[in-house]
Amino acid sequence: MNDTRPIRAKSGTNHEGTSAHNRRVMIDALRVNGALSRADLARATRLAKQTVSNIIDELERDGLVTSQQTVRNGRGQPSTPYALVPEGAFAIGLQIDRHMTRAIAVDLIGNVLVRLEAKLPSGGPTTGTRVILDLVAAVRRQLAAIATQSEQRLVGLGAAMPGPFGLAGNGDDPWMMEAWQKFPLLETLAVGTGLDVSIQNDAAAATIAERMVGAAHGLDHAVCLYIGYGIGAGLILGGELYTGANGNAGEIGMALLAVGGKSTPLEHRASLASLYQYLSLDPANPGLFARIHDLVSTKDRRIVEWIEAAASDLRWSVHLIETVFDPQTVILCGSAPPILVERLIAAMGPLLPSLAERPDRIVPRLQVGMADPWSVALGAAAGPISLEFDPRYAAILKD
Repeated sequence: MNDTRPIRAKSGTNHEGTSAHNRRVMIDALRVNGALSRADLARATRLAKQTVSNIIDELERDGLVTSQQTVRNGRGQPSTPYALVPEGAFAIGLQIDRHMTRAIAVDLIGNVLVRLEAKLPSGGPTTGTRVILDLVAAVRRQLAAIATQSEQRLVGLGAAMPGPFGLAGNGDDPWMMEAWQKFPLLETLAVGTGLDVSIQNDAAAATIAERMVGAAHGLDHAVCLYIGYGIGAGLILGGELYTGANGNAGEIGMALLAVGGKSTPLEHRASLASLYQYLSLDPANPGLFARIHDLVSTKDRRIVEWIEAAASDLRWSVHLIETVFDPQTVILCGSAPPILVERLIAAMGPLLPSLAERPDRIVPRLQVGMADPWSVALGAAAGPISLEFDPRYAAILKD
């Protein structure tokens, strides 16, 4: 009898998968701690010294790590530290927003080498894809001019845009970029660039940036609450970015609040779009960032009112995140001016009681992260680096 029912099972592993995982563990240890000797790496990773030596030799041959000056420690044997080679790998990150597109090139340790932006014309992907492909090509040309091996060591293109993905919309929801989400973006970018392309939502991208070079660096359990045009949460659970079954994990902006007898999504009350609407500001205005900074600086009555109301809803969001995910910390980040994020943090205190109130805390329950319009593009660029080099459960599995 031919049984065609689907069979559910976890993927197995093999020696090649284990070796790939150990290699990623070593790279991650050097990224988090900086230069380490072979003995340091063996102690930290609990791998056999010979295994560590074999992997270090392999990474040196591949141009990913390099030895540094030998260190003498008292009467003991001298040790040789090893560090990541920044030029060992490069990646490009692309942010697609409603009115702008930004592209960044980074090296293996997250240094930003090139960054360019362009306005997106009206008409959605029909007219916008050409602008985007031209922007990526310009970034690659500038990168090649300063890093001669960049094309050979370019591990991929990461793209980021607002979510959620895969939902049936009515075409006129201003909170969703529905035309772009329905467009075959991955295929278009892959064909147009010749690169491996991945995509994620903007909150997840901002979270990867925080993990690579920001407040989540070295943490295994952190949630980044991203304040952009909408609101999202990026989830670092067990040292990996959790995306959910459909790539929509962390879409906390869609959580419903009971306001005035009706249900209202969180992002309709505490996002930058809600601020633009409250102040009657044009989100396409190139001077918007400076305008908001000035309003916050002068303590404009309207923006103070918005901050107080938004902080109340965000305070509840932090409580919910802490209760559900038990993170080491919650990081408030976004594409807003830093002064606005700092005022929101201040207005959110004191936080609601939660299980996160522990006497042995090392990091604060809530802290400020990147407040930078380039953070999403940076995280998008960090995405291919993470896929290629960070420890992941999937790396030990058979394809």
